Amino acid sequence: MKIRDTKGFTLIELLIVVAIIGIIAAIAVPGLLRARMSGNEASAIGSLRAINSAQSTYSSSCGGNGYASTLAQLNTPPTGTTSNQGFISPDLASDGVVKSGYLVNVDADTSASTVATASQACNGVATVSSYFSEAHPVTVGSTGQRSFATDTRGTIYFLNTGATIAAGMAGAQVLQ
Repeated sequence: MKIRDTKGFTLIELLIVVAIIGIIAAIAVPGLLRARMSGNEASAIGSLRAINSAQSTYSSSCGGNGYASTLAQLNTPPTGTTSNQGFISPDLASDGVVKSGYLVNVDADTSASTVATASQACNGVATVSSYFSEAHPVTVGSTGQRSFATDTRGTIYFLNTGATIAAGMAGAQVLQ
């Protein structure tokens, strides 16, 4: 009887390798999803901080000590300048923009009043005494778990449910 000297892997060996790769993937994927959500949440917090900074600059240099009531207003450059750049980056150019899995909005706060009329502000848009900004995940549990908000005070708040935070920060906690 002649024994063949063949080289290669048996079917059993290949199945064991595939099973091990499947187990490793099942362990790694949830961690990767959590890391992506964490990155999206950090981006949302960064967006709110950028809005706070842009609002501060806008108020002191263009808004007659008032604030913009929309992201589009923050994105509008001052009239009479050669620059076409507003006070905030173009990726936050309008309300309802989706950035890193979060929907970002700015609005006048509930107790806001008009500070400067359109003719008094440097970019031709009326300003308000206080603003409110929020970012909530597009898909809770997939793009993010928490929602975030801020207002004229510059404090960032969060809500663990991922629901939209309303002006007044009802139920929200301070982000530490």
